[in-house]
Amino acid sequence: MKYSPCVDQCTSDGTHCSGCGRSHQEIAETKQLVKTVVDFIQKQGYDNPEEFVDRISKSILKKLQKANG
Repeated sequence: MKYSPCVDQCTSDGTHCSGCGRSHQEIAETKQLVKTVVDFIQKQGYDNPEEFVDRISKSILKKLQKANG
């Protein structure tokens, strides 16, 4: 499955958004994930959140590459 980003045409009918095509469950879980990361950054009091986000992005991609072999 390919990720489809929000295109600011959100709908709540049915099981999937008509704008981006993602399931409402996926959208809700993504929002929760982002909220968790934001809360963590705020708790840590980072002055450079962009560096943290960049680093965890690279770490996630590296782990996915290893998992997919």
